[in-house]
Amino acid sequence: MDPKTLIAHKGGCHCKNIRWEVDAPSSVTVWKCNCTDCSMRGNIHFIVPSVRFKLIGDCEKFIATYTFGTHTAKHTFCNVYGIAVTVNCVDPGTLTHVEIKHFDGRNWDRSYDQTSIASCSKLQS
Repeated sequence: MDPKTLIAHKGGCHCKNIRWEVDAPSSVTVWKCNCTDCSMRGNIHFIVPSVRFKLIGDCEKFIATYTFGTHTAKHTFCNVYGIAVTVNCVDPGTLTHVEIKHFDGRNWDRSYDQTSIASCSKLQS
């Protein structure tokens, strides 16, 4: 299989109120951030273009969003148990490799400018 071939990964939160599907390769790059919020929650961000992500079923009523600082980063999570949409929420069986990159969220503006994190949410041509 071509490493760039997209497959459907399904996942969700702990209480199963939120279920989602994302089209991404079986080998993905994710981001571990050291900002105070991500450090405390242990978030490892799985960033994809929004057109490749869809919610399954009637789960929007269980979603909450938290922002801080510049309000550029949006932390989306289950409003029942607080579980964020991260790579750890992908159902077993479809991921073959996960590369973890580090994002210096404590120095957000500089790290944003110096990394390729913004390109993760853009469609590649």
